[in-house]
Amino acid sequence: MMNNVLRKKVLTIAGSDCSGGAGIQADLKTMTAHAVYGMSVITAITVQNTTGVVKSEPVLPEIVAGQLDAVCSDILPDAVKTGMLFSEEIIDVVSQKIREYKLGNVVVDPVFVSTSGSQLLEPQAAEALKEKLLPLAMVITPNIPEAQALTGISINSKNDMVLAASRLCKNSGTNVLIKGGHGTSDASDLLYCTEETAMNIQYAGSGAWAGFIENKHDIIQVTGNGRKIWFRHERVATNNTHGTGCTLSSAIACNLASGMDIAAAIAAAKSYLTNALKAGLDIGHGNGPADHCWSIPAF
Repeated sequence: MMNNVLRKKVLTIAGSDCSGGAGIQADLKTMTAHAVYGMSVITAITVQNTTGVVKSEPVLPEIVAGQLDAVCSDILPDAVKTGMLFSEEIIDVVSQKIREYKLGNVVVDPVFVSTSGSQLLEPQAAEALKEKLLPLAMVITPNIPEAQALTGISINSKNDMVLAASRLCKNSGTNVLIKGGHGTSDASDLLYCTEETAMNIQYAGSGAWAGFIENKHDIIQVTGNGRKIWFRHERVATNNTHGTGCTLSSAIACNLASGMDIAAAIAAAKSYLTNALKAGLDIGHGNGPADHCWSIPAF
């Protein structure tokens, strides 16, 4: 007799990357590496590889809605990650379904532009993203260019990161992780928490969060009263960074589904991504992907 296996379920709502390094494909690989059951709702089809995005075509909003209904009416996810949403109409549908099914542990990666510089969100959709989707998130994960676009603040220093994160937190009412890989020498990321979240984070001495300090996986500095948490990691010397934003946000969603608090979920996700970059996978003729399966033993 087979034993029943209980796995957490995580849903990605994003675009497809036919080359496998970003988007839906990267998300599902990350979910497999985290031993959760991955599900997907495709919002757009892209023609891309490691050298760049050639073309993007959105999925009809009613098809996006149908996919969400099919998944959530049968297998309710324990966490959700959103990536490339492309249009205001798709953002409307996704926001509506998150509210309808009362989905929690929502990680919003506000994808504006690809690593190669291609536009992945229609300009008129930015306001819908800010007004309708961000307030539904547990955490939003913009990189520096995305944080600048969402706040209008030019980010040239860590103080600017704090200013932008605090504004995003205030305007959206949710936690904000600004990724520093585009602008800081040590790839430091900043988590700016709501007051409610800060009260519930487990610091050194208890819980999963403590393990990252005691085991010295990475240097993590906690500052302030819990509202501001810096995650300081080494910058990995590699050009193969295709899909790193997708990968990090998916890993965070997996960790939230597993019951970690937000700080522990981000710390674990950062460690996973750092090791995926260090693995040295070298695929394609451009900016290749990280090795999402670095932790899975080879056959």
